[in-house]
Amino acid sequence: MPSCVWLLALSLAALTGNTIGERTERNCSLTPPYLPSTAVNTTLQLQALREQMLHRNISAYIIPGTDAHLSEYIAPRDARVAFMSGFTGSAGTAVVTQTKATLWTDSRYWVQAERQMDCNWELEKDGRGDHILITSTPLHWVLHYNKHSHCSLFLIDSIYTVQSSNRSLKSIPLNLVDQVWKERPPIPPDNLTHLPKRSWQMKVEHIRNQIMDNPYEPTALLLSALDETAWLFNLRGNDIPYNPFFYSYTLLTMDEIWLFVHMDRVTDELKKYLNSSCTGSLCVQLKGYDTVRDHLKEYVAQPGIKVWIGTEYTNYALYELITPEDKLLTSSYSPVLTTKAVKDETEQRILRDAHVCDLHTDILRLYTSTYSRGPSFETISASGPNAALAHYSPTAETSRRLTVDEMYLVDSGGQYLDGTTDITRTVHWGTPTPMQREAFTRVLMGNIEISRTIFPSGTRGANMEMLGRRALWEVGLNYGHGTGHGVGNYFGVHEWPVGFQSNNIPFRSGMFTSIEPGYYKENDFGIRIEDVAVIVPVHTKYGNNYLTFDTVSLVPYDRKLIDTSLLSSQQLQWLNTYYETIRRLMGPELDKQGLHEEKDWMLRNTEPFMKSGSSASVCTSSLTLLALAIALFHNIL
Repeated sequence: MPSCVWLLALSLAALTGNTIGERTERNCSLTPPYLPSTAVNTTLQLQALREQMLHRNISAYIIPGTDAHLSEYIAPRDARVAFMSGFTGSAGTAVVTQTKATLWTDSRYWVQAERQMDCNWELEKDGRGDHILITSTPLHWVLHYNKHSHCSLFLIDSIYTVQSSNRSLKSIPLNLVDQVWKERPPIPPDNLTHLPKRSWQMKVEHIRNQIMDNPYEPTALLLSALDETAWLFNLRGNDIPYNPFFYSYTLLTMDEIWLFVHMDRVTDELKKYLNSSCTGSLCVQLKGYDTVRDHLKEYVAQPGIKVWIGTEYTNYALYELITPEDKLLTSSYSPVLTTKAVKDETEQRILRDAHVCDLHTDILRLYTSTYSRGPSFETISASGPNAALAHYSPTAETSRRLTVDEMYLVDSGGQYLDGTTDITRTVHWGTPTPMQREAFTRVLMGNIEISRTIFPSGTRGANMEMLGRRALWEVGLNYGHGTGHGVGNYFGVHEWPVGFQSNNIPFRSGMFTSIEPGYYKENDFGIRIEDVAVIVPVHTKYGNNYLTFDTVSLVPYDRKLIDTSLLSSQQLQWLNTYYETIRRLMGPELDKQGLHEEKDWMLRNTEPFMKSGSSASVCTSSLTLLALAIALFHNIL
């Protein structure tokens, strides 16, 4: 749509009183189209990109919603989809041709996309919705709409395969979005820091042993995911919001270590820590971040070379250099990611401690000043219909005044030197409707059913994920996001490859995962109950090598939203045992701090439940304390 029409539509919307409070989503079928104030005019950037494409004879251009390391959370300077489309969700892929611009995102962000994009853009709903499985992908779309015999695509951050097509997919070294993004944010100034954890030399030798034991005999391991290098060398940075990562690659062989970073942030002290002045097998050779392609190409050119990569996080720009095919060894995840996923005894203990200290701000007063490194993600603080958006972010245009007549959802987490936290609670400050109580209770039943299940070691999360949905399915309800994700030790709050999705690795003792079923009624309310749990061995009557979940989050649920008549005796027993654990662990901490009022609140809200059709409720001020406490712990107010 021409810019003058876009501006006219926005102006008319404002003049006629179509504010965000009245209508929050675009309507491109009107004449002129209706655009909310949250929509972004993308006419100029699309025009500039298409000129770049035309100059290079590019018919279609794929813009991944990630960075060169395929990260989930990205720096502002890598938010190319947001710059081009206005859409700021964490999952999305855009494709631009000379006549169309289309965005793919999953059900968590469909409403957000309709609020943020102008009518230059079409929305393709990716993944499984409530009633339909959508199978269109950016590649299918390109092959369908682009009828030219040759299609040259920007493919730096994705690996696709074209079958039965007369079009070709090619990567180009120049990022065209960066060429038209005149005010692209710079890399933040930052010095890297190292943590006093298990020595990086021990980790390197452990990974080398896995390289040596691989029957396909790789000679090197290429690490592309940002948390891989950070974990291997116990290093942390500040390049990615909410994540202590820094731009880096590592190439590890049996005799050498190459670390590719921005050299201006490497201090003399860090060079000493990494033994960078020597050339032995435990000496890190520091190279410029932008030289990784040249160095990898030079290494691969040698005879007898085979490079092991994890395909989930290796970009196409590096992948295409490892030729011929017999020099390439692939697995979904590198041995660094699968090793990091299992926490040792020390990591388990301090991550548990982080959740104990995460319960109350007064306990955190000293802890925060010493150990806190800020929130682990952008807090989701949503009431009423805003909570129906699974990943809602408050803005001046969409924020609402809290009332006692609506449900309130807060999802927040913190980064601490010894752990990363993530928790979601949903409360109601007034009188919930019967449907709200039933939906909340069924979400809680899903959380409990996963938490109490016993399963053989090596079971995949995808094989038990339906336990979190079964109570909702029984009455025709569902949710459109995943049921859980791995959690790190001062790493990413979404730590792959642990979780309940089909591409996650099997569960093993020592892994931490969130458990977070939910339900979202569009334009009305949203419910999510999220806890973090560690996988632990369990004794069974006959079998060995069985596991279960031990919940480490220590915040009670809103009693007035729980209908105990729906709970089985086993679910009720689990809930009462969980509340006993909260009392046992938090009572002494609150006594130690002299927090008598807070302890009284905790005791009231963790009283044992009786099998009944109604549940004891707590006063509004107590629920307010719960919500504010969770928010204050993570410095979001």
